[in-house]
Formats: sequence, C-alpha cells, structure tokens
Amino acid sequence: MNDNRNHSTFSPQKKIPVTILGATGVVGQRFLRRIADHPWFYPAFLAASDRSAGKKYSEACQWHLSGLPYAGYGDMTVAPCAPEAAFSPIVFSALDTGPARDIEPLFAAAGSYVFSNASAFRMDEDVPLLIPELNPDHCALLPVQQAKRGWRGAIVTNPNCTTVMLAAPLAALQARFGLDAVMVTSMQAISGAGYPGVSALDIVGNVIPYIRNEESKVESESNKILGTLVRNGSAASVVAAPFVVSATCTRVPVIDGHTLTISVRLKTKASLEDLVDAFRTFEPKTAAYDLPSAPSRFLALLAAEDRPQPRKDAEEDGGMRITVGRLRTCPILDFKFVSLGHNTERGAAGASVLNAETALAMGFVPSTV
Repeated sequence: MNDNRNHSTFSPQKKIPVTILGATGVVGQRFLRRIADHPWFYPAFLAASDRSAGKKYSEACQWHLSGLPYAGYGDMTVAPCAPEAAFSPIVFSALDTGPARDIEPLFAAAGSYVFSNASAFRMDEDVPLLIPELNPDHCALLPVQQAKRGWRGAIVTNPNCTTVMLAAPLAALQARFGLDAVMVTSMQAISGAGYPGVSALDIVGNVIPYIRNEESKVESESNKILGTLVRNGSAASVVAAPFVVSATCTRVPVIDGHTLTISVRLKTKASLEDLVDAFRTFEPKTAAYDLPSAPSRFLALLAAEDRPQPRKDAEEDGGMRITVGRLRTCPILDFKFVSLGHNTERGAAGASVLNAETALAMGFVPSTV
C-alpha cells in the first residue's frame, strides 16, 4: 500500500456491499440516505438491536429525514448487530459508545473495515482518528492495529461532532504558524443529542452550559488529529500536537449546525492578513483524490460580519463544508474567529463515509474487499 500515489481516477470495479450498525437511529438513517445512491457502496445489511432485528426497516424505526422515506429500503429486514448475521467488507457504525466497544471488534476480527462514528476507540493509539482533509496519512496505523490485535479487518474513527469544526481551522493555522494555546466555546445543535434528544421544556429559550463528556473529547481529539505520524520500519504511531485546548461546551436551541467561538495563541508572529491568507489558501490533503463525499470547498472564510450562521451556512456542500468568519484580533490571546459545521453530516455520517472513501482511494482498504 502506497499512500503517496495519486489515485485521482480511483473507483471500485463494482459497488461494495456495506453494513450499517445502529441503522434505526438518526445517524444510522443519515448513513443510509448517503449510501442509497452512492457510486461506490450499496446497503447490504441494516443492523440494529435485538428489539428491531427481524422487523421490516419501516417498522423498526421512525424516519426523521427529508427525501424518500427510508431511502427506499423500508421493506429490508433488519439484521442483528453480529458479523455472522450481517457481515460486509465495509461497515458503518452509528452505535452508541457502549455497544460499539463490544460489537465493532467482532466485525473487525471477522474481516470488516469498520468506519465508526462512536467514541469507543478514538483515542486508542493504534486506531486512526481521521479528518481526511487533514491527516489521511494516519491510515498507516491500520496495519499496526491489525498486527497488534490479530484482526483481518480494522476500525477507523471520525472525531466528535464538535472537534471537526475546531480541528479544521486549527490545521490551517498549525501548518503556517504553529499553535500554542486554544480556547473554544461551542454552541451545539440539539440534533447532536440524538432523537428525541433534549426536552423542549429544557431547551426552548434556553442555553444548557453542560454536555456530558463533551469537553474532554474536544480538548484531546484535535491534538491527535493534528499530531505527526512517526514511522519506524513496519511500525507507526502518532505523536500528539503539543498545543493546549480549553473547551466549554453548551447546548443551544438550533436544530442542525454546531457553532464555535475560538481564540488562539500562535507560536510565530502573524498579521490578520496572514491568517486570512492561511485560511483561504489551505489545501485539503484529499485534493489529489476524486472522492464522492468530499466537499467542493473544505474550508471557507466569509467576510460578512454576521456570518457564519447555522441556518444559512450549515448545509453548504451537502453539509460537508466548514465555514469560518468573524476573524479578528484577540486582546488576550492573538486572534479569534467563529467556526461552523453540520454536526450530523460533517460531524457524523458524512465524515465516516468520507473516511471509507479515503482509505479505499489510498489503498489502505483493498478495493476487492
């Protein structure tokens, strides 16, 4: 496998069957909607808990998304979340963390490449935590993971839905100037809590200044994502980026789209114009690959003083774009700005699908799986 080759014309010879774990939940539904018309994949199994297994998909879940109900797969029978019942070479996991820790390794051991939205394995040293535009080279951890755990398949994770909106602009600054310290406050959409999510009596006209386990994830995941891959023969590991992150995470009455206010202290001196140039010229590391789910523009800087806004900007590029605005100097650190992204697409289902496309295009997952 050679991650330096240009695979811009890559496409599997035939569509690859996939399994969606946790298919009845909102993120599982978003996986299905994306896969239903995907040029590389097709849904072979929709898997869920024992209470749903054996039912028609339309009977097992309440469809919450726009477009064709059940993405046209309402008559498919829901399978149990077990490799002997729902094996596919590629698996997309929308499981909660607890079930994911038990179930995902079973599929990886059986030979599936599991692309997980769960947090269960994100910080394991041999598991890639990917944002393909930033760190696709971390896929080199996959052979290490397989050798260490004795799996024929592997697990690849995408970060927390808030981390994506933080790591993307930080990557542009880290590459150009280096980072010393980051302070971030999130205003997270209610869809991030799943369905039915937060009670209307709790969230309408209110801000909830605490989301369980969220701040620790935001404070650690960007350092792994923006860390350096170190190779030693057949071994590989990631050395975390050294900057420190302080996070406050809140829930706000917005349906889709996480908004972050971010302040940074840089390692080298820079002007406001330098940061504008860094954001506008940042080139995603997926630029060499023709990936179906990749946004036409990964990181966009808006000049309008009242943007980005969830209602106006979260859906850009099918929800896969990160939008930055309100860039200005900070009287305490160096600079501050706002970052926005779609939490259930860029921060969940779309992210995992893009991870799978990237691993295939780079040759880390066999295209003949």
